[in-house]
Amino acid sequence: MPKVALILADGFEEVEAMAVVDVLRRAGINVVIVGLHDGLVQSARNVKILPDALIDTIKAEDFDMIVLPGGQPGSDNLNADDRVRELIRDFHNKDKLTGAICAAPYVLANAGILNGRHVTSYPSYREKLGAVVYEEQTVVEDGKVITSRGPGTALHFGLTIVKKLLGREKAEQIRQAMLVNMTEQL
Repeated sequence: MPKVALILADGFEEVEAMAVVDVLRRAGINVVIVGLHDGLVQSARNVKILPDALIDTIKAEDFDMIVLPGGQPGSDNLNADDRVRELIRDFHNKDKLTGAICAAPYVLANAGILNGRHVTSYPSYREKLGAVVYEEQTVVEDGKVITSRGPGTALHFGLTIVKKLLGREKAEQIRQAMLVNMTEQL
């Protein structure tokens, strides 16, 4: 079964993190919630999550994908941590999947993996992504990189990850079971 590392920093966006974890776990994907420090990670609206692991204990070779939820100051906190950028580059260099939603695609940009790629993000982060082909789509896939726009697109983002890891049929099964009505196809 695929294994995904979802990295949380203080100030993360709750819907983007938890909706993705929920969708992936419904599909049977092993999601490891990773924190940057010991103890609880506090969201942008004071929801506290106890991570399953610390960033210093995980390695790209043990996972199929890394996912970064957005939110502020969560995305800035992810971006400020050298370990996060190093881990993103390691996943990228090992040809693993990388995903980011909302403001978090700019963390991928600052790690140097977005140049020339088709991507999306929260609209106000468009100019922070560098030399990319920006698309105003709910979810954009470009090779091994998946990006999405914000809290309202989190379920579609999660379902797209399921499709990438387990196939369209499994993603469609989860979408129907959750009664997710999507304007864009998986």
